[in-house]
Amino acid sequence: MFEVKGETRAEMRLPTQELREDLPFWTRRLGFRLDMIYPADDPQVAVLSGHGLRLRIEKGAQEHPGTVRILTDEEGFAGGERLLIAPNGTRVEIDRANPPLVLPRTEHAFVVRRLAEQAPWIIGRAGMQYRDLVPSRLGGAMIASHIRIPDGGPVPDMVHFHKVGFQLIFCINGWVDVVYEDQGPPIRLTAGDCFIQPPEIRHRVLHASDGIEVIEIGVPAEHVTEIDHEMELPTPHLRPDREWQGQRFVYDKGAEGVFRPFRLPGFVARDTGICDATKGVASVMVARPDGGETVWTKHGGDILFTFVMAGSFTLEGEGKDPFRLSPGDAFVIPPGMATRYGDPTKDLELLEVTLPGRPATVPL
Repeated sequence: MFEVKGETRAEMRLPTQELREDLPFWTRRLGFRLDMIYPADDPQVAVLSGHGLRLRIEKGAQEHPGTVRILTDEEGFAGGERLLIAPNGTRVEIDRANPPLVLPRTEHAFVVRRLAEQAPWIIGRAGMQYRDLVPSRLGGAMIASHIRIPDGGPVPDMVHFHKVGFQLIFCINGWVDVVYEDQGPPIRLTAGDCFIQPPEIRHRVLHASDGIEVIEIGVPAEHVTEIDHEMELPTPHLRPDREWQGQRFVYDKGAEGVFRPFRLPGFVARDTGICDATKGVASVMVARPDGGETVWTKHGGDILFTFVMAGSFTLEGEGKDPFRLSPGDAFVIPPGMATRYGDPTKDLELLEVTLPGRPATVPL
């Protein structure tokens, strides 16, 4: 760890040709505070601070005037302007500090992603490897990632949170230890288990086994991850009923699940409880064949994503060539499209995620 002795400060230097023209702009219009100015008889340098930023405006400096972004929810800040140009040429962009989450309209498509296609694994956050299961991301409506850590051990993660509408972590191999805000000590997620991470719940990944693999679903596809440098986990209080933006944290243990008739004839499924915990935002089900006849159906939801965890079957879709799918394959079925899950093996196991939860399904 880098050790700092004594006082240490950082400044961003900006050029100017006439300091006296810049000071009123930064102090009066944008609310910066003047901390230092010199020399007194003919000022060449002024140091200002505000909004978490320290600026050194220096006459004759050679840097480009650059861009400063100010994030605020204050109504009427800088007279309501969103773009200003300082006298020294610096561009000042003013944006919302906490903009509302925007959920893009789903661009529906029939998508099949096969493990045999050798889609590239990309190194992502905290050194984890990511494989994109829905490359189109349905127009930005959702992201589905197959995530793995080949070599286990401590995970170089920090306390963080995601600005999302919905987020699922489902373990398909190995185990991972994660600690969550107000949910007690670290929780070990093992194969068949899942978490729902409510919007902005603080959490941290601690340790993982060799070969850990999870499926992560996020809505929308592009969402912000922020680091919380102040919170320490675990937090002192256990609050299992706490809600974050109307959603509760869920830790579903796969080994304790009970299989009941599924929306698709010929299958049974266990409900993870996520539909109730999210008040209908999404359902997460694990489905298996029950030996009965499979039929053609249509669903009336928005997003229906499925990942093959074990076994195999033939995915048939109206107007499409059939696909024989096996572990690691994934697919999306748009609403109103007729499909059938034909010739399932006895060991077939599917992870199905639907938004909204419990979509109406019509046998044909």
